[in-house]
Amino acid sequence: MIDQLWLLICSGLVLLMQGGFMCLESGLTRSKNSINVAVKNFADFAVSVLLFWAFGYALMFGFSHNGWFGTNNFLFSSSSKSLEAVFFIFQAMFCGTSTTIISGAVAERLQFWAYLIIAILVSGLIYPLFGHWAWNQNGWLKGIGFIDFAGSSVVHSIGAWVSLGALIVIGARNGRFSTEKINKIQGSNLPFAVLGALLLWVGWIGFNGGSTFAFNTKVPNVILHTILSGVGGMICGMILSQFQHQRIEVEELINGSLAGLVGITASCHVVSSPIALIIGITSAGVTNLASFSLKRWGIDDAVDAVPVHGGAGVWGTICVGLFGDLELLNHSRGSQIIVQLLGISVAFIWAFGLTFILLNLLNRYYVLRVSAEDEEVGLNISEHGASTDTYELFQVMDIQARNHDLTLRVPVQPFTEIGHIAHRYNQVMDALEVNHRQNVESLEELYTITATAVSAIENNHFHPSDFDDFCDRPDDLGILARTLQQMLEILNKQQEDLISAKQELNSAQEHKQNLIHDIISKILETRFPDNSAEIIHLINTISSADKINLIPETLRVTKIEELSSLVKNLRQK
Repeated sequence: MIDQLWLLICSGLVLLMQGGFMCLESGLTRSKNSINVAVKNFADFAVSVLLFWAFGYALMFGFSHNGWFGTNNFLFSSSSKSLEAVFFIFQAMFCGTSTTIISGAVAERLQFWAYLIIAILVSGLIYPLFGHWAWNQNGWLKGIGFIDFAGSSVVHSIGAWVSLGALIVIGARNGRFSTEKINKIQGSNLPFAVLGALLLWVGWIGFNGGSTFAFNTKVPNVILHTILSGVGGMICGMILSQFQHQRIEVEELINGSLAGLVGITASCHVVSSPIALIIGITSAGVTNLASFSLKRWGIDDAVDAVPVHGGAGVWGTICVGLFGDLELLNHSRGSQIIVQLLGISVAFIWAFGLTFILLNLLNRYYVLRVSAEDEEVGLNISEHGASTDTYELFQVMDIQARNHDLTLRVPVQPFTEIGHIAHRYNQVMDALEVNHRQNVESLEELYTITATAVSAIENNHFHPSDFDDFCDRPDDLGILARTLQQMLEILNKQQEDLISAKQELNSAQEHKQNLIHDIISKILETRFPDNSAEIIHLINTISSADKINLIPETLRVTKIEELSSLVKNLRQK
């Protein structure tokens, strides 16, 4: 019973890895997709366990048909065989782990139902069949000596290769790659991601420790090697991060430690403690190189699931032949490495090839990826209708940007970070609204002042008193009103001076005309005293200018008739 109890405890620890993956993937992705990532981790567990119970376990551990697939134990029922029930539970947790690896890789762009289709494909077909080949006592890979103690390839690489096939089909997230550079998409909650990594560490104790299937003397060494390899991977990730980025990046520490755990999973029962540390260090290096290569190829893995579980899984499987105790291996070192490489190749061709082909065909009739608009707003909203504080904040901002409505306010959720931001945003909007209202009032008053000035100019009606209501203001409008009032006072003074000048000019002109009239009259009256009345009549009939021209002529005429003729000629001109 102690062995069954140990396996049940380990099953619970492996189940904890579901929570670890959820925290890790949600923390490494953007907050607008965190709910979607969490729900996918939750839902794929139900799908994988159901299908594993219905026929996955049968295909994997049923009576083997020529080493290719199992033929019994469909709709698994243990009856009175408690040990077999415990074994089923443990293996079902493994199936769930392999499936949930995919959710992080394809995060932030895949439709929820499309992801469930992939989960069905993995847990119902791809994982059980390869598991049969490698772990069933009569599986053909196991028969030729392939060793994968707890699933570096069977669990982790299978999940990674399916992820890779899906990533190539659905493409990168919008904005991830540009013509000039690779744009980093920062995770929303790195402490949450670190918590997820720690939960995975705890889960790995059951993952590798339970793969002994008995609580025996192998368990302590298996767990020790697992922890040492994880530590070695973390240290390597830290050093590589400092070398490459001149700083310690959290993602590098997480991925390095997980790579160490993945790498040791295949060989933790056949290596020594120093070798376990080396495997962890080198697994982190392989993961770092694989991550760099994927980015160069334009493949967008949201959480580096393929480099961690695929790259480190491949290396860890090879390490069985490279570093394993020869007494515990099935072949010589060289032969074991060849067998391990064959198993790795089969895993890749089977998982990646089948996934890529089927998803390509499916994508022609059912688009797997969400629309660009849904991706922009986030899968929390588009896939699940889950409103968040952040979304409500952005929604109000968008409405205000479109409608210029400064009266809108963001709902404030107290005691949250977004609630504090919303409160501050509302304070800014309050100030903007007050300022806007003051500006509107000032514009209205400015319009009144301007209209008054324009009206005064158009009607030639200048009254400085029209601006008395604004002159007492201390602001710019008051300055403008006082300036206009002073200008009008100057204009009025100039108008008065102009009228006075015109009056003086008219008076002088009239005096000039009278003087000319008097001069001509005196000259003519002196020369023709008997014709005074006729002379005055003739002079009055000509203009002032003609009168000036008449002065020299009056001195030359000798008869009144000549004067009449002269005046007549002047009028005709």
